[in-house]
Amino acid sequence: MNESRLTESEEQFAEIIWQNEPIGSGELVKLCEKKMAWKKSTTYTVLKKMCEKGIFQNEDAVVSSRMTKDEYYAKQSVRFVEDTFGGSLPKFLTAFIGNKRLSKRQAEELKKLIDEHEEGES
Repeated sequence: MNESRLTESEEQFAEIIWQNEPIGSGELVKLCEKKMAWKKSTTYTVLKKMCEKGIFQNEDAVVSSRMTKDEYYAKQSVRFVEDTFGGSLPKFLTAFIGNKRLSKRQAEELKKLIDEHEEGES
């Protein structure tokens, strides 16, 4: 998949699709006109671009996702950690937590996640 970061307007467009899918392309045009003041040509141009990125598909004039909202944002989170912290999850967590204190429950949840994803463990 060739997805990359979405612009603000592309994210708004994606949200419309994720909230209404599967959606007919004609209905999508109407929603985009109402919510974003887009013309039909703009909607179809952006839809084509998003399909090329592998996020959506338009088959038989029905638009649906090839990547869920959660999948898209998970990939963006990974990319952010890679780009900003050299892929180091500990550096990211240190920056994210800062001087805050974790509650006992939060610490337990993090320990559980680490145990579940530790290499060599089955």
